[in-house]
Amino acid sequence: MAQIKEIRNEGLKREYEVTVPVDVVEKNFDAHLLELGKKVQLPGFRPGKIPVAILKKRYGADVRKDVLDQTMSDATQKVLNDNNLRPAMQPKIQLVSFAEGKDVEFKVEIEILPEFKLADFTKIEIERSVADVDDKAVDEAITRAAKAMREPVAITEARAAALGDVLLINFDGTVGGVAQPGMKGENHSLELGSKSFIDTFEDQLVGSKAGDKKVIKVTFPQNYHAENLSGKEAEFAVEVREIRGHKPVDMSDEMAKDMGFPSIEKLRERVRDDIAGNYGNISRAIAKRALMDKLADAHNFEVPAGMVEAEFRTIWLQVEAAQDRGEAPEEDKGKSDDQLKTEYRAIAERRVRLGLLLAEVARLQKIDVTPESMRNALMAEARRYPGQEKAVIDYYTNTKGALERLRAPLLEDAVIDYILTQAKVTDKKISADELLKLPEEE
Repeated sequence: MAQIKEIRNEGLKREYEVTVPVDVVEKNFDAHLLELGKKVQLPGFRPGKIPVAILKKRYGADVRKDVLDQTMSDATQKVLNDNNLRPAMQPKIQLVSFAEGKDVEFKVEIEILPEFKLADFTKIEIERSVADVDDKAVDEAITRAAKAMREPVAITEARAAALGDVLLINFDGTVGGVAQPGMKGENHSLELGSKSFIDTFEDQLVGSKAGDKKVIKVTFPQNYHAENLSGKEAEFAVEVREIRGHKPVDMSDEMAKDMGFPSIEKLRERVRDDIAGNYGNISRAIAKRALMDKLADAHNFEVPAGMVEAEFRTIWLQVEAAQDRGEAPEEDKGKSDDQLKTEYRAIAERRVRLGLLLAEVARLQKIDVTPESMRNALMAEARRYPGQEKAVIDYYTNTKGALERLRAPLLEDAVIDYILTQAKVTDKKISADELLKLPEEE
């Protein structure tokens, strides 16, 4: 029987000295050795008849290590059970003494989950911005989809190119008078206004006519993916070979059938539902952010330092990666690493506290992710990688922790939905344009 002595009890941190008597250790060692003797085969001995002395000589060191690991694991679990502890992270074990014929002594450091009282969710008030789907939004969505499907046709009239036209061009670009890979093309179709070319390239071609030759001057963005071109000025010699346009979109049953719907009304219904779903997702995301702020304000309990440190390390790696790419947020610029670390550590602490809070709600309300939701999430993830669906499913099925990472956001959403049903949520009607701007303002 392990002897357990508490030597530290401060906040969420606990530390124990554990001693496992030598007779318990040796009994476990002998049992493991005998069990091994039933399985291994040695020349000159029948299975299960290998002398214990030979087993000790040949396998003793490995068996003793396995026994030590099992002994410490069992004793640590006893510490948790006897003291009714819920660890926040894997306990830290420090071996103090271990030798043949002696007691096993080690220390266990444990950070426990905090105990706290949940706020009364019925007293939380949330204003949710919502918008109706109007006919104009439906028509614009159908028009965009129809334009993406139709093929441009050559314009026979002698007119200048306008935004929305498709130009058939040859182009040859240089930086500082030197040709660069990927800056030359022939018979390239370019829709003016599509912003598929850098800077003002497309704008400078507005007003061109078939047969025109122009020199287009542009500047590559500072964070351009090709570092040798980042921030550089370039010139493109462009020849406009042909101007093509699109026929007007005809809102008819025939067009709807071309898009896979029996009628224009059925197409409108589907598009309206899709837009409504998008508006609903935006409304929910904004309400969720407001709810999380309210929950953070209503709960101020101690959080495990180890969990905060782990979350901070994850955030800081992302911050450093963004800095290396030249993509640091505007609000971070001009701040020292010490300032940034203080700010991001506070963010890490908030995330951990909210995560523990939501986990406690899930535990108390017995909220869980259904197998159907998990299957749907796994299928959705697989569809993100066309042609590699099986590999994605195998990864999540066979990789330790992968399914849990997929499950975590689903559980969070389920808990958020529960809390929103308890809170006082009032809808505020705004225009679709206002709703679509809200995520940018966030």
